[in-house]
Amino acid sequence: MLHPPHQSLQVAAVPPQPVPVRERDQDAPWHTEAVCRRDEAGLFFAPSKEPTAARLSREDAAKRVCARCPVMVECREHALLQPEPYGVWGGLTAAERRVVLARRRRRDLELQKAAHTTGTIAAAG
Repeated sequence: MLHPPHQSLQVAAVPPQPVPVRERDQDAPWHTEAVCRRDEAGLFFAPSKEPTAARLSREDAAKRVCARCPVMVECREHALLQPEPYGVWGGLTAAERRVVLARRRRRDLELQKAAHTTGTIAAAG
């Protein structure tokens, strides 16, 4: 199985070490609770030259794993903040994460413009 060269991809391949949530150390990294630690890493990362139908099927299967994960939100935010260029993270594909990031950038620009406009009007008053 081929993986793109990326250090954080190793998380999915680490053998699981289940820890009951009620006993979990709150300082432990979020990925210690990730459901994908128990699954094949190849489900989350595409082999080279994967046919479109196979990719869509694999991504759907990975998203089903993500949907039952207790740290899906943390995983998604990690992938958005890095940003992770490959694979399914937090229930989103790389393409879906690019859309989320673009929307966040637009929202931030709109908020900056609104704050600037409000500040200009207040200063003039």
